[in-house]
Amino acid sequence: MTSIRRWLLGSLIAGLALAALVAAYGIFYTARLEASELFDYELRTVALSVPATIGDANTHTLHAPDFAGLADDRLFIEVWDEAGKSVYRSLDGIEVPRYPPGLRTIERDEYHWRVFGVEEDGRFVQVAQPVSVREDLARHLALRTLWPLALFLPAIVLIVLFVVRRGLAPVGSISGALATRSFDSLEPLRLDARVPVELAPLVDALNDLLHRLNVASQAQRTFVGDAAHELRSPLAALKLQLQAAERDGSLVGSKQTFERIEGRLNRLIHLVHQLLTMAREDAQRAVPFEPVGLRRLCERAVGDFSMLAEAKQIDLGLELHPSRGGDDAYKVSAEPNGIEVLLNNLIDNAIRYTPAGGKVDVILERSGDEVILCVSDSGPGIPDAERERVFDRFYRSGGNKEHGSGLGLAIALKIAQRHHAKLGIANNENSAGVRVTLTGLRAA
Repeated sequence: MTSIRRWLLGSLIAGLALAALVAAYGIFYTARLEASELFDYELRTVALSVPATIGDANTHTLHAPDFAGLADDRLFIEVWDEAGKSVYRSLDGIEVPRYPPGLRTIERDEYHWRVFGVEEDGRFVQVAQPVSVREDLARHLALRTLWPLALFLPAIVLIVLFVVRRGLAPVGSISGALATRSFDSLEPLRLDARVPVELAPLVDALNDLLHRLNVASQAQRTFVGDAAHELRSPLAALKLQLQAAERDGSLVGSKQTFERIEGRLNRLIHLVHQLLTMAREDAQRAVPFEPVGLRRLCERAVGDFSMLAEAKQIDLGLELHPSRGGDDAYKVSAEPNGIEVLLNNLIDNAIRYTPAGGKVDVILERSGDEVILCVSDSGPGIPDAERERVFDRFYRSGGNKEHGSGLGLAIALKIAQRHHAKLGIANNENSAGVRVTLTGLRAA
C-alpha cells in the first residue's frame, strides 16, 4: 500500500539532495575559479613587491623546494639584471627559463607552471608556481566554502519532516476521531476550522456515508421493533385463549398436546421479547453512566429467578468476595437498565442449560478498582470450537435440547460493549459447566 507520507518525504528529500549536490558543484567550481584568479593576483603582487636591492645581497636558498606543503617555497622567484644575468633565485634545483613579460602556463621538468614576468627599473622579475600546488590550495579553499551547505542540508531535512508531519496532521486527526468513536456511533464528524479545505470533500463524503448508514440502521431497528411489538400482543392473546379453552373444555385434546402448544407459544413469546430487547439495545445511544449497586441488582435478579430455579430443582445463589462489609453495595459506574438486562439474560441462560439438581452461582468479585460479575453453572459446558460463536445472534449449540432464541448472549455482549467492558465465557476448570464473566466495570 502506498504511503503519502513516505512518498512526500522521499520525493522532497531526494529533490533537495539533488539540488544541494548541484549547488555544491556550482559553489565548488566557482570557488576554484576565484581561487585561481586570486593566485594569479598573488603572482603579480609578489613580482611587483620584490625589493630593488635583492640582487645585491646575492641571496640563494640552499634547500630543495617543498611543493607539497603550504610553506613560502610554493613560489619560485628569479631576478635578472639588465645584462640578462640571473642575480637572485629563491629556490635551488629548479630551472625555469625566462619568458616574455605577462602571465602564462608552461610545462617544465614534469611540472606545469603558472608563470608571471615583469620588467621594471632595468631588471626582469619572474615568479612561477606549480599548477598542482595552486589546484590543491584552490581545492582546500573551495571545500571550506561548502561547510555551510553541509549544515544546511540536514536542517532542511528536519524542516521537511516537520512540515510533512504538520501537513498530514489533519488526516491523522480525522483517523483518530473515527478510531475513538464507539462501535455504534453514526453521528457526523465535527471538526474544527483548522481542517484544510482540501480535506473538506473527504469529511463531507464520510458524513454523507454515516448519514446513509444511520438511516438504514434506524430503518432496520424500527422494523424489528415494530414487528416484535405487533407479534407480542396477538401471541399473548392466543395463549390466554388457549388456556381458557382448555379450562372450559371447548377444545378437545390430550394434556400433552396442550403442553406442547403452550411450550411453542412460550418460546415464541420469549423470542419476541428478546427481539424487542435487541432492538432497544441496537437503538441505544450514549447514555450517561451513574453509580449502580451491583449487589442490589444481583439480589433482585436471584429473587426473580428463584421460582424458575426451584421448578428445575436448581440451587441458585449469590456469592460476594471479597466483601468490604455487610453494607458493601459493589457500586460501579454503569447504566442500570442495561446491566439488569445483561444479568437477567446470563441467569436465564444458566438455568435453562443446567440440568435438574444442578447449581447456578452469581458471583461478585473485586480486582483493584474493578468489579467483576460472574455467572457460573454446572451444565454440560461448551465445546472449544463453539466458544466464540455463542455470542452470535440466533446461534444455538448443536445437540442442545433447550428451546431458546439464541439472542441472550448476543444482547449481553452488546450491553458489555456499550459499557466498554469485556464479556468472556469459559468452561469451569475443576467442575462441569461454564462461567460467563463480565470484566472492565469501574468501581464508582
